[in-house]
Amino acid sequence: MSGFTYPEVGATRAGALPSGYHHLRYRTLLGHGRDVLEAAGEAVLTWRMHRAAGVRVHASGRAAPGVDVEVVLGAGPLRLRAPCRVVWAAVEPDRAGFAYGTLGGHPERGEESFVVERGDDGAVWFSVTAFSVPGRWFTRAAGPVVPYAQHLYARRCGQVLRRLAAAAPHSPGRP
Repeated sequence: MSGFTYPEVGATRAGALPSGYHHLRYRTLLGHGRDVLEAAGEAVLTWRMHRAAGVRVHASGRAAPGVDVEVVLGAGPLRLRAPCRVVWAAVEPDRAGFAYGTLGGHPERGEESFVVERGDDGAVWFSVTAFSVPGRWFTRAAGPVVPYAQHLYARRCGQVLRRLAAAAPHSPGRP
């Protein structure tokens, strides 16, 4: 895959994150059961979670490898555009999610994944895993503020996703 601003494309899928980057690992419980998994997985794969968290997303389709995405934060002269491309996606019986990697013009260089998984006990967890370094002068100048903001955003996504999954219709008797 070309156009990415970092060489370790797909590293969030393997679990071992590359050295030389800031690492982010965030995990939170969403609820229990297949209905929670399905509602949360759909919200992640269709960009609904991102939009509900207050981020504008322009994507050429639902999350799938090769889909181009532009995340837009802020407004007017403070608007920040972050072009990405989906690196991998998972749609499995007990797991749904994707990772996108940075393209030229993104303020960071690296990759971030958003995954929903259901454990053997029925608990549904949401995880954000990322590695990144500053890609532009202003993210370098911001120093430790950027990793802190990334953590806050991961936490916000978890809160939003928990709400979206809880609001989804539930089928009685489904594990």
